[in-house]
Amino acid sequence: MTADPFQTASDVLSEAGGRIDELARPFVRFLPVSGASISTFGSLLGAETISATDARAGRVDELQLDLGEGPCWDALITRAPVLEPDFASSETWPAFSDGIREENIAAIFAFPLMFGPLEIGAVDLYSSTPMQLTDLQQKQSMALSAIVSRILLRHAVSGGEPGETTTFSRRLIHQATGMVLAQLGTKADDAYLIIQARAFADNRPMRDVAEDIIERRIRFGTLRETGEETP
Repeated sequence: MTADPFQTASDVLSEAGGRIDELARPFVRFLPVSGASISTFGSLLGAETISATDARAGRVDELQLDLGEGPCWDALITRAPVLEPDFASSETWPAFSDGIREENIAAIFAFPLMFGPLEIGAVDLYSSTPMQLTDLQQKQSMALSAIVSRILLRHAVSGGEPGETTTFSRRLIHQATGMVLAQLGTKADDAYLIIQARAFADNRPMRDVAEDIIERRIRFGTLRETGEETP
C-alpha cells in the first residue's frame, strides 16, 4: 500500500521535535514545488528565517524580510494563502520582484503561520516552473502550516530563540541596529530603517551590510566625525 504523501509529511512534522531547521523540508516532499522556507515575523516573534530547503528558498525569505514586502507579508496580513502561479507576470510586489529576478522563480505561494489571534510568520513555497496548487493541496498546506505554528510557538514559550542557530539568522542585523542607534542617537526602528535603506541602495542583503557595520567598514554619523557619507 502506497503511503499518503500528505500524511507522511504531517507525521514528519509532528515528530520534528526541536529540529526546527528541518521544518521546511516536508513541504517539498509532499508538494511538486522546488523549494520551501519558513520565517517568523509579525507581532509575536522576531523576523528570522527558521528553515529553508536550499539557498534560493533562503534568499526568497531574506529579501522579503529585508524589504518588508512580498507574499509572506500579505499572507500573514490577510490570514490566508497568497498564490502566484505565474510570478514572471506579477506586478504585486515591485521591489521584491525586481530583487528576486535572477533567482529563477516562476511560481510562489505563501501560507500564514498563526495560532488563534497570534501572528507567527509564514511558509513560502517556490517553483522554478509555472504551476498551480490544487484546492486540496492548498488545504493540506494550511494544515501542515498549523502544525508548524504549534511547534514554533511551543519552542518560543519554552525559552528557545527560533532563528538563533540557523544559517539564515538575522542576529547580525539586530547587533548592527544597536550600533547604528548608538552612533546616531536615534530610535531602534529608525536605525533599522537606515540599514535597510543602505542595503537597498547598494543592492545587497541586509545581513551583508550589517556585517560591514559590525566590522566598522561602514559607519553612520556626521561627515565631520567620520569622513563617510550617510545613506
